[in-house]
Amino acid sequence: MKRYKLLLLAAACVGSMQLTTSCSEDFLEKPAIGGLSEDIIANQVGVEKLLIGTYAALDGQGNGAAIAGGGQWEAAPTNWIYGSVAGGEAHKGSDGADQPAINSIATFISDPSNGFFNTKWKALYEGITRANSTLKLLALATDISDADRQRIEGEARFLRGHYYFELKKMFNMVPWIDETTTDYTQPNDQDIWPKIEADFQFAMDNLPNTQAQVGRANKWAAAAYLGKTYMYEHKYAEAKSIFDQVINEGVTTNGLKYGLVDKFKDNFDASTENNKESVFAIQMVAYDGTGTISNANQGEMLNYPYNSPFRCCGFFQPTLDLANSFRTNSQGLPYLDNYNAQPLKTDQGISSSAGFTPDAQPVDPRLDWTVGRRDIPFLDWGYHPGQSWIREQNTAGPYSSKKHIYWQSTADTYSDQSSWAPGSAINVVLIRYADVLLMAAEAEAQLGNLAQAQEYVNMVRARAALPVNKVYDYKDPANPTAGFTNEEAANYNVAPYPDGYLAGLGKEQALEAIYFERKLELALEGHRFFDLVRWGKAAEELNSFFSYEGAILPDVAGGNFVTGKNEYFPIPQIQIDLQTVNGESTLKQNPNY
Repeated sequence: MKRYKLLLLAAACVGSMQLTTSCSEDFLEKPAIGGLSEDIIANQVGVEKLLIGTYAALDGQGNGAAIAGGGQWEAAPTNWIYGSVAGGEAHKGSDGADQPAINSIATFISDPSNGFFNTKWKALYEGITRANSTLKLLALATDISDADRQRIEGEARFLRGHYYFELKKMFNMVPWIDETTTDYTQPNDQDIWPKIEADFQFAMDNLPNTQAQVGRANKWAAAAYLGKTYMYEHKYAEAKSIFDQVINEGVTTNGLKYGLVDKFKDNFDASTENNKESVFAIQMVAYDGTGTISNANQGEMLNYPYNSPFRCCGFFQPTLDLANSFRTNSQGLPYLDNYNAQPLKTDQGISSSAGFTPDAQPVDPRLDWTVGRRDIPFLDWGYHPGQSWIREQNTAGPYSSKKHIYWQSTADTYSDQSSWAPGSAINVVLIRYADVLLMAAEAEAQLGNLAQAQEYVNMVRARAALPVNKVYDYKDPANPTAGFTNEEAANYNVAPYPDGYLAGLGKEQALEAIYFERKLELALEGHRFFDLVRWGKAAEELNSFFSYEGAILPDVAGGNFVTGKNEYFPIPQIQIDLQTVNGESTLKQNPNY
């Protein structure tokens, strides 16, 4: 229930408590109007408020986005642009001329002047600034117990680790600023992975198993993030050790033993969130009293079907390549190597008034909880009508994204209509347990433990195979909220891998199966591009995607991933220009930009 959440509404509080400085001598004689000095807020109340403000920056919608002058979507914590669109699992959507900066990100022709990168950079450093302010003030406060001091430092360092993790995977070489820094013109000439490790390790060692508020980080969220950090560093033995602990001992902040929920869709429904699969989530809430949707998943506000009950705006359309990936064979297994040779039947080029019969061949049911497609129930909003819900089908294809969509039956509670586009109370889950299992499977496979790797993969596939994860037709198409029949909406067939299957493939092909499972399970959750880069497969996979998809849809035609350049996004030029000492920038641009 939302009333038990840690409501992340404290950005304004942090702003009012910010320490201020001025070059004018007059201001040295008087307190800044609207500012509070350290001696007033260096206590438990002040430190806790700063910590809540550090959580508030998770949504990217405060100083990082709005004050930076960027659209709220530019710093969306889901990374739908940088992880999913750039990862070839989604088109920008809308029409070709809308938000053209995303087009260049999708096709890898962006340069350092693209303002989206600066918005994201500022949003993440805003979070780091808040974490550092919390830690600095914590050191000055004298009325805080040892237990609370340990917890507060653990939470602040967990959050700082998250913000730096995001910067590292996006831009690679970034300057490290912490609570001891006095010179903020730091160079970006050091690998910060060890410092990120240290923050997550401290948080793991010092945070409690459970917390009083579900939105706070706990020991096991920190452990999962530490394991994920090791995966990015290719430290597979260290990652395995951590994931073993998380899998065997881990619990959610609200005390639930980690596990997979039976219903896949429950990970994307505000009424069933903060469940046993939620390792760490950004808490979203509708109608927070501000008259805005800044705490209601504002970063996704563009990503609803066009000309639909959601009003706006037709962005974030799943690719043909992604949808085809859900094709299965008669044994319920995926086509790992040639899924695009088994394409789904679509209504591309067919008007909504014309007849259409959906694809009749087997598919993984996760397809229809991920991708909105013609004549398949779109949650409880009715059958997806096809072209009439697509803003420009000939540009970005026939599909709509689905995981972030709220249900019609609970829209009064979990949607927020305070803006020109919808908001929702659906949490942004940064790490869920299925992600942990698949990272653990990957680590095991890298270490040659293919039987254990298959066990973890099969846990994910077995959940997908449960009957409750099929999509069923409506009892009454005129009133979808009346419920569903027991008639499957498509030909669903998915199964775990048979005993010894991954071992029979050998290590390299087993890894390919694990990578593919991440594509299916975590589709449109912002992971894909970053996974491809850390696997060293970005050029191969993305250029193959551009060849296939670009021959059908023009928005990605001509896309090209360049090895040695596009693994990371460019350092924003404005940051290079601003960060100077004696006329020379302390920031170096990433290679080949």
